Amino acid sequence: MRWKGFTVEHNTWKKKEDLGNTEEVLEKFKGRMKAEVRRQEKIDMVEERDFRRGELLGRFTAKMLYE
Repeated sequence: MRWKGFTVEHNTWKKKEDLGNTEEVLEKFKGRMKAEVRRQEKIDMVEERDFRRGELLGRFTAKMLYE
C-alpha cells in the first residue's frame, strides 16, 4: 500500500533519530482516538437505552390494547 499519488521511488527508510517528534505526535493521536472511542461508546449506550425504552413502551401499549 502506498500514499495516494506516490510511487515506489518515494519508499524510504528513516533512522529513528531523524523522525523528530514522531513519538509525541503519535501519543497525541492515540489520546484523541481513545477519547473519540469513549465518546462513541457513550452515544451507542444512549441509543441502545432509547431503543430499549421504545421497545418496552411498545410492548406495554400492545399488552394494554389486546388484554
